[in-house]
Amino acid sequence: MDNLEQFIRDNREELDKYNPSPEIWNRINRAVNPRRRSVRFRYSAAATVILVLGTTIILLVANQKKDPDYRAGNTIQPSLKETELYYNSLVNSLYREATPLMTSQPEVEKELKIDMAQIDSICADLKKDLKDNIANQEVIEALIQNYRIKIRLLEDMVNLLKQNEVEKDKNKSHEL
Repeated sequence: MDNLEQFIRDNREELDKYNPSPEIWNRINRAVNPRRRSVRFRYSAAATVILVLGTTIILLVANQKKDPDYRAGNTIQPSLKETELYYNSLVNSLYREATPLMTSQPEVEKELKIDMAQIDSICADLKKDLKDNIANQEVIEALIQNYRIKIRLLEDMVNLLKQNEVEKDKNKSHEL
């Protein structure tokens, strides 16, 4: 036995009457067990991350539900939405150009409306397919092809109507 142990055994009663304060025991405990504090810190950090992520997800879902396309069930990709806007504006522009030329030919206007309705019906079917399978590139390409057909039809119609106008003007200038 060493001298310190012998001294403690001999003077045990005198040493036991002095108790250290709880603050000292806390410092000793922290020095001996630094892990306990780091575990609490990790749990706190994990809880904070979960709270922030949960709040973010809730806010994103709430904002998405406010989107009119989401409420209508349209889950069209943003790039496709831009393409749709482009082609629709082009179709509207060509239709506005053709409208004054068709006033003298109501049968042509009627036929054009029927053709456009058929193309629109096909477009609606393609959009349904697109909702079912958003990643299907073939459906997207078919939708774009549908818009191109619509534009080609309108361009041809406008060109024919303009030719008819020019021919009428030529015939009028040759008449006496």
